[in-house]
Amino acid sequence: MESKENDIIPSHWFAVYTMPRAEKKVFDRIEETGIEAYLPLITTLRIWSDRKKKVTTPLISSYVFVKTDEAKLNELLKIQGVMGILKYLKKPAKIRDLEIQNLRILLNDSENIIPLDEDFTFEKGDKIRVIKGPFKGLIGDCYDIKGKHRVIAAISTVNHFFEVNVPMSFLEKI
Repeated sequence: MESKENDIIPSHWFAVYTMPRAEKKVFDRIEETGIEAYLPLITTLRIWSDRKKKVTTPLISSYVFVKTDEAKLNELLKIQGVMGILKYLKKPAKIRDLEIQNLRILLNDSENIIPLDEDFTFEKGDKIRVIKGPFKGLIGDCYDIKGKHRVIAAISTVNHFFEVNVPMSFLEKI
Protein backbone atom coordinates (compact mmCIF):
# COMPACT_ATOMS: atom_id res chain seq x y z
CA MET A 1 0.00 0.00 0.00
CA GLU A 2 1.31 3.45 -0.90
CA SER A 3 2.05 6.05 1.77
CA LYS A 4 -0.18 9.09 1.85
CA GLU A 5 2.35 11.48 3.37
CA ASN A 6 1.35 14.21 0.94
CA ASP A 7 -2.33 13.96 1.93
CA ILE A 8 -2.34 16.64 4.61
CA ILE A 9 -5.82 17.30 5.97
CA PRO A 10 -6.38 21.07 5.97
CA SER A 11 -7.50 22.69 9.19
CA HIS A 12 -9.84 25.67 9.36
CA TRP A 13 -11.25 27.90 12.06
CA PHE A 14 -14.74 27.01 13.30
CA ALA A 15 -16.97 28.50 16.00
CA VAL A 16 -18.08 26.24 18.84
CA TYR A 17 -21.32 27.33 20.53
CA THR A 18 -21.15 26.97 24.33
CA MET A 19 -23.54 27.04 27.24
CA PRO A 20 -24.01 30.58 28.60
CA ARG A 21 -21.06 31.75 30.70
CA ALA A 22 -19.14 28.51 30.09
CA GLU A 23 -16.74 29.87 27.46
CA LYS A 24 -13.59 29.85 29.64
CA LYS A 25 -14.13 26.29 30.92
CA VAL A 26 -14.95 25.01 27.42
CA PHE A 27 -11.82 26.76 26.10
CA ASP A 28 -9.67 24.99 28.73
CA ARG A 29 -11.28 21.62 28.01
CA ILE A 30 -10.73 22.01 24.25
CA GLU A 31 -7.07 22.91 24.78
CA GLU A 32 -6.66 19.79 26.95
CA THR A 33 -7.59 17.69 23.89
CA GLY A 34 -4.71 19.22 21.93
CA ILE A 35 -6.94 21.12 19.50
CA GLU A 36 -5.95 24.75 18.92
CA ALA A 37 -8.55 27.06 20.48
CA TYR A 38 -8.98 30.82 20.68
CA LEU A 39 -11.16 32.74 23.12
CA PRO A 40 -10.97 36.53 22.68
CA LEU A 41 -11.31 38.12 26.13
CA ILE A 42 -11.71 41.75 27.18
CA THR A 43 -11.32 43.32 30.60
CA THR A 44 -14.05 45.72 31.66
CA LEU A 45 -14.68 47.69 34.82
CA ARG A 46 -17.87 46.57 36.55
CA ILE A 47 -19.40 48.88 39.11
CA TRP A 48 -21.66 47.64 41.90
CA SER A 49 -23.19 49.75 44.63
CA ASP A 50 -20.41 48.80 47.08
CA ARG A 51 -17.35 48.22 44.86
CA LYS A 52 -15.63 48.39 41.50
CA LYS A 53 -13.92 45.41 39.94
CA LYS A 54 -12.12 44.60 36.68
CA VAL A 55 -13.76 41.56 35.08
CA THR A 56 -12.47 39.52 32.15
CA THR A 57 -15.28 38.44 29.83
CA PRO A 58 -15.48 36.94 26.34
CA LEU A 59 -15.62 39.50 23.53
CA ILE A 60 -18.25 37.34 21.81
CA SER A 61 -20.42 35.52 24.33
CA SER A 62 -21.14 31.80 23.93
CA TYR A 63 -18.46 31.19 21.27
CA VAL A 64 -15.00 29.62 21.33
CA PHE A 65 -13.03 29.38 18.10
CA VAL A 66 -11.18 26.18 17.19
CA LYS A 67 -8.72 25.38 14.44
CA THR A 68 -9.06 21.80 13.31
CA ASP A 69 -10.16 19.68 10.40
CA GLU A 70 -13.87 19.10 9.86
CA ALA A 71 -13.63 15.40 10.73
CA LYS A 72 -12.63 16.17 14.35
CA LEU A 73 -15.55 18.54 15.03
CA ASN A 74 -17.79 15.75 16.28
CA GLU A 75 -15.24 15.02 19.03
CA LEU A 76 -15.83 18.54 20.36
CA LEU A 77 -19.54 17.82 20.87
CA LYS A 78 -18.57 15.36 23.64
CA ILE A 79 -16.89 18.11 25.68
CA GLN A 80 -18.92 19.29 28.66
CA GLY A 81 -20.40 22.75 27.97
CA VAL A 82 -20.32 22.50 24.17
CA MET A 83 -23.79 22.99 22.70
CA GLY A 84 -22.95 22.75 19.00
CA ILE A 85 -20.94 23.95 16.05
CA LEU A 86 -21.93 27.11 14.17
CA LYS A 87 -23.34 26.02 10.80
CA TYR A 88 -23.98 27.64 7.47
CA LEU A 89 -26.17 25.84 4.92
CA LYS A 90 -26.22 22.78 7.22
CA LYS A 91 -22.42 22.48 7.16
CA PRO A 92 -19.92 23.68 9.79
CA ALA A 93 -19.21 27.35 9.05
CA LYS A 94 -15.56 27.97 8.20
CA ILE A 95 -14.22 31.18 9.65
CA ARG A 96 -11.61 32.96 7.58
CA ASP A 97 -8.12 33.42 9.04
CA LEU A 98 -8.57 37.15 8.37
CA GLU A 99 -11.49 37.30 10.81
CA ILE A 100 -9.50 35.60 13.58
CA GLN A 101 -6.59 37.93 12.81
CA ASN A 102 -8.97 40.92 13.09
CA LEU A 103 -10.11 39.72 16.51
CA ARG A 104 -6.51 39.38 17.68
CA ILE A 105 -5.72 42.91 16.43
CA LEU A 106 -8.84 44.34 18.09
CA LEU A 107 -7.69 42.95 21.44
CA ASN A 108 -4.41 44.91 21.23
CA ASP A 109 -6.38 47.85 22.61
CA SER A 110 -9.50 46.29 24.10
CA GLU A 111 -10.32 49.35 26.22
CA ASN A 112 -11.38 51.22 23.06
CA ILE A 113 -13.65 48.49 21.68
CA ILE A 114 -17.38 49.14 21.73
CA PRO A 115 -19.39 46.00 20.85
CA LEU A 116 -22.41 46.90 18.73
CA ASP A 117 -25.78 45.17 18.62
CA GLU A 118 -26.01 42.18 16.27
CA ASP A 119 -28.83 43.95 14.45
CA PHE A 120 -26.60 46.96 13.74
CA THR A 121 -27.18 48.13 10.18
CA PHE A 122 -25.02 50.58 8.28
CA GLU A 123 -24.41 52.01 4.84
CA LYS A 124 -21.59 50.59 2.77
CA GLY A 125 -18.30 52.41 3.21
CA ASP A 126 -14.84 52.16 1.79
CA LYS A 127 -12.80 49.04 2.52
CA ILE A 128 -9.85 50.21 4.64
CA ARG A 129 -6.71 48.97 6.37
CA VAL A 130 -5.24 50.43 9.58
CA ILE A 131 -1.58 51.33 8.90
CA LYS A 132 -0.57 52.81 12.31
CA GLY A 133 -1.35 52.39 15.98
CA PRO A 134 -2.41 49.39 18.11
CA PHE A 135 -4.89 48.18 15.46
CA LYS A 136 -2.27 48.13 12.67
CA GLY A 137 -3.21 45.49 10.10
CA LEU A 138 -6.92 45.52 10.91
CA ILE A 139 -9.07 45.38 7.79
CA GLY A 140 -12.63 46.65 7.89
CA ASP A 141 -15.07 49.23 6.59
CA CYS A 142 -14.87 52.95 7.30
CA TYR A 143 -18.01 54.89 8.29
CA ASP A 144 -18.83 58.30 9.66
CA ILE A 145 -20.89 57.76 12.81
CA LYS A 146 -22.05 60.66 14.99
CA GLY A 147 -19.52 62.96 13.36
CA LYS A 148 -16.51 60.85 14.38
CA HIS A 149 -14.45 58.71 12.02
CA ARG A 150 -14.43 55.12 13.16
CA VAL A 151 -13.60 51.71 11.79
CA ILE A 152 -16.24 49.03 11.77
CA ALA A 153 -14.59 45.61 11.70
CA ALA A 154 -17.15 43.01 10.71
CA ILE A 155 -16.72 39.49 12.04
CA SER A 156 -19.48 38.43 9.70
CA THR A 157 -19.30 34.67 10.18
CA VAL A 158 -20.65 34.91 13.71
CA ASN A 159 -22.77 38.00 12.99
CA HIS A 160 -20.93 40.32 15.38
CA PHE A 161 -19.63 43.82 14.71
CA PHE A 162 -17.17 45.96 16.63
CA GLU A 163 -16.59 49.71 16.58
CA VAL A 164 -13.05 51.04 16.95
CA ASN A 165 -11.88 54.67 17.14
CA VAL A 166 -9.03 55.24 14.69
CA PRO A 167 -7.75 58.61 13.42
CA MET A 168 -8.25 59.00 9.67
CA SER A 169 -4.48 59.56 9.27
CA PHE A 170 -3.97 55.94 10.46
CA LEU A 171 -6.05 54.54 7.58
CA GLU A 172 -5.52 53.71 3.93
CA LYS A 173 -8.02 52.71 1.27
CA ILE A 174 -7.71 49.19 -0.09
